[in-house]
Amino acid sequence: MQCRSTRFGTCDVLPDAVLTFPSGILGFPDCRRYVILDHDTDAPFKWLQSLDEPGLAFVILDPATFHPEYDVQVPHEALLEVDGKDDDELILSVLLTIPSNDPTGITANLRGPLLMNPRTKLCKQLILSDSYPTRFPLFSHKPSSETLAHKPVIAAVCSA
Repeated sequence: MQCRSTRFGTCDVLPDAVLTFPSGILGFPDCRRYVILDHDTDAPFKWLQSLDEPGLAFVILDPATFHPEYDVQVPHEALLEVDGKDDDELILSVLLTIPSNDPTGITANLRGPLLMNPRTKLCKQLILSDSYPTRFPLFSHKPSSETLAHKPVIAAVCSA
């Protein structure tokens, strides 16, 4: 399958790499099909590229990379939406905001993490309580070498 992206051009994606957000992502309810592009395999940052809109892509990151104590209790309704079973190893990612004038000012949305089920390829954006910030400074915590080595399970390589 072909993935068209305004950032990366055209990429080949295996059909089983397509992730579906039945409820969409906040602000983008009509864009439901995505793929994770691993443009730089050495970097912990990945791109969540919309298959429905070539100009829509989000930078995502495993929160354990920078915030090991981030602990999310997944609501039962969210588990149902991703068809989660007891033995599923669900993946949690957060959306990043990278200011164009100061890349060191990267923030992570800890209030709206993405829950992904690698078995079903179903995903959901969670909306957590106000105690989680939408703009958590990424560089306020020093990551350990162990968390930097963590890599997402689902990825497609984009050679553009």
